[in-house]
Amino acid sequence: MKNNKFFEGFENFMTAKIVPVANKISNQRHLAALRDGLTNLVPFTVIGGIALMLANPPVNNQLVKPTNWFNDFLLMWMSWAKTNYNLLTIPFNLSIGIISVYVVLGVSYRLAQSYKMAALPNALVALMTFFAIATPPATLGKKLIIDTAGLGSNTMFAAIIVALLVIEVNRFLITHNMTIKMPNSVPPAVAAPFQVLLPLLVNLILFLGINGALEATLHTGLANAIFAIFQPLMKAGSSLLSMTILVEIALIFWFFGIHGDNMISAVTTPIWTAALVQNLQEYSNHEPLTNIYAGNFTFIFGEAIVYFCIMVSMLLFAKSPQLKSLSHFAWPATLFNINEPQVFGVPTVMNLFTFIPSFICLLIDMPIAYYATVWGFMGKTAMSIPWTLPAPLYAIISTLDWHAGIVWLVEFIIDLIIIAPFMIAYDRNLLKQNAEETKKESTVNTAE
Repeated sequence: MKNNKFFEGFENFMTAKIVPVANKISNQRHLAALRDGLTNLVPFTVIGGIALMLANPPVNNQLVKPTNWFNDFLLMWMSWAKTNYNLLTIPFNLSIGIISVYVVLGVSYRLAQSYKMAALPNALVALMTFFAIATPPATLGKKLIIDTAGLGSNTMFAAIIVALLVIEVNRFLITHNMTIKMPNSVPPAVAAPFQVLLPLLVNLILFLGINGALEATLHTGLANAIFAIFQPLMKAGSSLLSMTILVEIALIFWFFGIHGDNMISAVTTPIWTAALVQNLQEYSNHEPLTNIYAGNFTFIFGEAIVYFCIMVSMLLFAKSPQLKSLSHFAWPATLFNINEPQVFGVPTVMNLFTFIPSFICLLIDMPIAYYATVWGFMGKTAMSIPWTLPAPLYAIISTLDWHAGIVWLVEFIIDLIIIAPFMIAYDRNLLKQNAEETKKESTVNTAE
């Protein structure tokens, strides 16, 4: 009874106090624009990652010799990649290499859209403003040169700040009628570009003025200054402790039926995306990778394993009709990291039998994956690939290291040992409930 009262009190507290605040944070206009705008990067990072992997096969020709068919394949791949390197790296250079272009466009577009402003014209204003401070063009003879080094991962945070501020400046000017107005007879598609003409001029003067002042006083531009501010925050925010806390918070939200990943994405998406892009660029330059927490690292070595273990537990031990039938049709989705059938079918929502072991497993999984990387047993995340790839393969391909598969398997075994007893107990509880319901129905039928 005490446990039930505690659980009910905790549930009421979360529902009344925490969930509304979390929803407000998740739906806050600027954070939502940031989350949705960066989500647009996924296809670009995936295509860029695949191109980079094809152009840079994980082959050491000093160690790999043509002694079998697999080694022959690797050596042929390496030879083919060298011959076609310039062609293969075009998608990478046009995606990861200039990722900040897509960031500023995506975030500004989403924010302008949320204000019901003409999204594309306003996003283009943000893009031009960003170009002006991040990589101002230079002339070389009769050629106009734009250094793409200023459009990579090092200016991602500057792109975010510029995107948000430019749209706010535009909104202020537009709502105060400080724009060029066209007659009502002019179609909106024609009038919209003229509406942002004055805001474009104001933003260029404003940001170029700030940029010039910083260069004169601190000998650094605005984009570099923003990077210097966010770099220590990025390192602090990607520590083992902070990432474990965020992953557990996401699990708690899932427990209450709220999309936990969306709730923390405003914090994690900029950090993990910037870290992934930096790792990709370092891999392209054959440099040591910097970031452990990048891309879907915490998902593949955490949440994905937990849900997979819940599914395996059901397949092995379930006797209740509910879990037995669910395990038969939901396992293909779980194999590809689509866990909604479990979330709402088991359900894991409001279910302490799944929440408690999952919480424990994540506390174990995060340090194992982290220290396996720190101690050099497995490589850091170097590739961006679709998150629906089966988790063990994802772990290996994203790190380009087969040792990651061993780490994933070790975590799977540990998690299964922890989760299975809870799932067996839950299954027995369901059987007991089914028996009681059947008994009640038979009693009612007899009475009738």
